[in-house]
Amino acid sequence: MHFKKILFLLLAPIALFAQRGQPLDIQMDFEAYDPPSSLVVPEHPVVRAKFPFIDVHSHQWRMDTANLDGLVQEMDAMNMGIMVNLSGRGGRTLAAMTENVDKQYPNRFAVFTNINLRSIDEPDWTAETVKQIEFDVANGARGLKIYKSQGMDNTDSSGNRIQINDPRIDPVWAKCGELGIPVLIHAADPKQFWEPLDSLNERWLELKTHPRRKRSADDPAPWETIIAEQHDIFRKHPKTTFINAHLGWFGSDLAQLGRLLDEMPNMYVEIGAVIAELGRQPRMANWFFEKYQDRVLFGKDAYNPDEYPTYFRVLETADEYFPYYKRYHAFWRMYGLNLPDEILKKLYYKNALKIIPGLDGSLFPE
Repeated sequence: MHFKKILFLLLAPIALFAQRGQPLDIQMDFEAYDPPSSLVVPEHPVVRAKFPFIDVHSHQWRMDTANLDGLVQEMDAMNMGIMVNLSGRGGRTLAAMTENVDKQYPNRFAVFTNINLRSIDEPDWTAETVKQIEFDVANGARGLKIYKSQGMDNTDSSGNRIQINDPRIDPVWAKCGELGIPVLIHAADPKQFWEPLDSLNERWLELKTHPRRKRSADDPAPWETIIAEQHDIFRKHPKTTFINAHLGWFGSDLAQLGRLLDEMPNMYVEIGAVIAELGRQPRMANWFFEKYQDRVLFGKDAYNPDEYPTYFRVLETADEYFPYYKRYHAFWRMYGLNLPDEILKKLYYKNALKIIPGLDGSLFPE
């Protein structure tokens, strides 16, 4: 029997279920299906950003002792002006990081501090944490990073999940506003991680290949609950600037993200790990960048120089139908947004210079 006919007979039941909108328990192994595109269109790979940029979402765990020469060479090659290391940890470790940076490359790195929520039940936790923020800022911290684990995995002395809008943390958010430093906060994960693992789950392949990422509907709480908790603190602390990591996990609903930005003027967003969401909706993404060009920052998350060119290509070119670098994240193809220069400048560095204190603006064009 002809191969195409066999393939049709195999896939027809799947298509039928998909058209009906009913989930299908997929037992077949589809991971190997990854055909090269036969589409012939202009290609313009970009290995170096058009303008110097600030990566507001990176993690460098050993910056307290590391020789930074190699890292700076990689940054120079891709035109990264400043890297923001969100993993400062705080206290003496953060002081060692900023001291090491100042000795080697004082203008190329900014370090954010972190706090410990696990001891929140201790009577002096709030006062001591506020003191730590003050100490860290005095030692060069440029912001505070909140990890997703702090609103999902961290528990109090009774084993209860610590909600990120716990009122005992309010003085910390307020202190950040008083000191003029932003809070970059990562809450939850993609919504699909909480949804049933079936043929209607858009991230089925990722959850099949990375099963530990799958969550039940209320593990450790519903997605909507965790997201609402972070929005609650944004509303309660209008004098504090918050950078919502990963487009706040609303990259697939930019209209709703826009409504949230309209409602909360102290909220900014960054694009770390979600360029694939933008790259599959070029018209909607262009609308979003045009309207909210003053509120979006460049971020990458996991540092890998080989992956930045996909960001540059999506943001800078008009290329069509090119691959994302992690197939399990995005089985779809990317389209370039061809953003205007002024929007690119705001995304790449102007917005970060506006809200992160102490960055060297002389590294960037007007």
